[in-house]
Amino acid sequence: MYQEIILDHYRSPRNFGPLPDADRAGAESNPLCGDHITLRLKLDPAHSKIETVRFEGDGCAISLASASMLTERLKGLSIDAAGQLTQADVLAALQIPLSPVRTKCALTGFVALGRALHPELASAVPPGSAGG
Repeated sequence: MYQEIILDHYRSPRNFGPLPDADRAGAESNPLCGDHITLRLKLDPAHSKIETVRFEGDGCAISLASASMLTERLKGLSIDAAGQLTQADVLAALQIPLSPVRTKCALTGFVALGRALHPELASAVPPGSAGG
């Protein structure tokens, strides 16, 4: 059974929606569960800090809740600090044990973040698109 915090983030995801003026974007899909997350970042003028972060997509409760929780953590972080987040950090935020299949769901947003932080990996996702 999902913890209440996961259900809350699933039902009312934080930072969900488009970010048309994003500086960076990354997307990831999980074919095992049908999850798809596109994460967009708006950086400060010096491009060293995340001013705004939004995500779009659909998927299971774990995928959407994890992406929502990740966006809350990213707001205001430096690019360097965001790049130092680990899979373990993302999984720990969920506070529940996950099977290998559910772990992939939980990390969909994290992989999208990696692609946003490393634009050379995000070539398939223009900042203003829904991803696909």
